[in-house]
Amino acid sequence: MEETICVGAVAGAFGVHGEVRLKSFTSDPGAIADYAPLSTEDGARQFEVEISREIKNGFAARLSGVETKEEADALRGVRLYAPRNRLPGLPDDEFYHADLIGLSVLDTGGKTLGEVKAVFNHGATDLLELRIAGQSRTVLLPFTRDIVPTVDLEAGRLVADPPEGLLD
Repeated sequence: MEETICVGAVAGAFGVHGEVRLKSFTSDPGAIADYAPLSTEDGARQFEVEISREIKNGFAARLSGVETKEEADALRGVRLYAPRNRLPGLPDDEFYHADLIGLSVLDTGGKTLGEVKAVFNHGATDLLELRIAGQSRTVLLPFTRDIVPTVDLEAGRLVADPPEGLLD
């Protein structure tokens, strides 16, 4: 199966005529429909996407094959994926979240700090969830140029200069 990137998620039904609430994870949120057909994570279902209008926290949209409120509600929480080759290329200092997950994290002296477990964005900046090497705990590391000056996807690592006390 070709590599896919999560570009959105269904947040439930919108109205009673089969529309869904669609959250877009793309840099231009309205462009999510341009990457259709979108598929479920396992690739079992594919959907054409037609955005009806912008609503709070996303879009009201029609997904092909979804005709009723019950069908739309059944998709609540389903993440939607597009093949990487349909997505735009990124500038050198931007990354798809999927590319960061699993990278080794080293400090500026070359010591292994851990591994990126997840990437979150709650508005202000991206946060890397870092699983600390040799421990089960995780910490959130701001993904800024000052704190993460180097990302080397080819080498599978990034270099971080975490704020003092974060890893204690």
